[in-house]
Amino acid sequence: MMEFIKNKVTIFFALSILSILIGIFTAIVLYTGASAADKLAAMYIIFGGIPIFLLIVIDRIFVWKFGAKQVNRVQLYIVIIFLVLFVLNWIRLRSQV
Repeated sequence: MMEFIKNKVTIFFALSILSILIGIFTAIVLYTGASAADKLAAMYIIFGGIPIFLLIVIDRIFVWKFGAKQVNRVQLYIVIIFLVLFVLNWIRLRSQV
């Protein structure tokens, strides 16, 4: 099991699977609601899963072509860049007040 996780699982793959599971659960709960707004929110969540499926497909292609170690390194750089941008934007917004 650990060998599979080490050789096949990447950061984006794990986060994508987690977000799909949470999205499906949330969509089911909202779709069984009584109001039309709940059903509409469930449809938005389901349609929001399309880019996640595309991310999984692209991730699997890159893992197949380059290997999980190199793909994880690039994905870690992407996550770090997003976190730095988030912090810089938060600092910018706090300084405007």
